[in-house]
Amino acid sequence: MRAPGPDGQPGGRESGPDIRTRLRRALTGALKARDADAVSALRSALSAIGNAEAVDPGEAGSGRPGASGSVHFAGAVAGLGAAEAERRHLTEADVAAIVRAEAAERAAAASQYERTGHDEQAAELRHGTRALLDALARSDG
Repeated sequence: MRAPGPDGQPGGRESGPDIRTRLRRALTGALKARDADAVSALRSALSAIGNAEAVDPGEAGSGRPGASGSVHFAGAVAGLGAAEAERRHLTEADVAAIVRAEAAERAAAASQYERTGHDEQAAELRHGTRALLDALARSDG
């Protein structure tokens, strides 16, 4: 039986960095290479992952024990860290799905650009798509 993966599920990879780490490493390489198309795609994917981890603001402040309201602002919380919300935990499968969705959106947009005769923009989007898929497929840094 294989050791648990980065998401704690059995059968995960035994070694190698997680997807986020691979995306960040690819971003560093793209920045050093001044590859604007790859940088754009990688930053977009990392932002999408961060957005998926965000908790709905309505959920963040409601039902917190010990949170005291403010007389000045309805629903405000007081105290150090009172407004901090724990982020959602994404599994590696969740993160991979987000990266694949970002790549698919870029590929679809590239196809639309090609249909309208904007081949240069399509090529830029396809290059970013390859950067995402390469980072997703890489098993070690």
